[in-house]
Amino acid sequence: MSHELPQVLKKAGLKNTPARKLILGVFSADCRPINAEFIYGKLKSKNINQVTIYRTLASLERTEIIKKVNLRKGSAYYELADHHHHIICTDCGTVESFDNCDINNLSKNVLGKSSKFKAINQHSLEFFGVCKSCTKS
Repeated sequence: MSHELPQVLKKAGLKNTPARKLILGVFSADCRPINAEFIYGKLKSKNINQVTIYRTLASLERTEIIKKVNLRKGSAYYELADHHHHIICTDCGTVESFDNCDINNLSKNVLGKSSKFKAINQHSLEFFGVCKSCTKS
């Protein structure tokens, strides 16, 4: 994605600033959901402060370049906004991604039972359970 960053930012109406490029670079290099503290740790030597990171995350989320993921870990986690979901171990915190999402049938079912909604235009789906390693203990 690093070679696509200028086009991604331009399409979203954002300037191609050094901070945005560096922060998006952390997302590109790390395919798992990450939080602001992780990004700060990776970019501390680049003189990017935490306020800049939080502001940049907000603008990237607002323009749907990244999305917030609820991992129930006490901090906001983000990832690039491609379509996939997660299974999270409630014991050790292991996160596994999956992209097989048959949301169409579920959406039809939900809308069929709803008296107030006509359409679903986005969704978030995370599963929580216990991984195989934790069940061996």
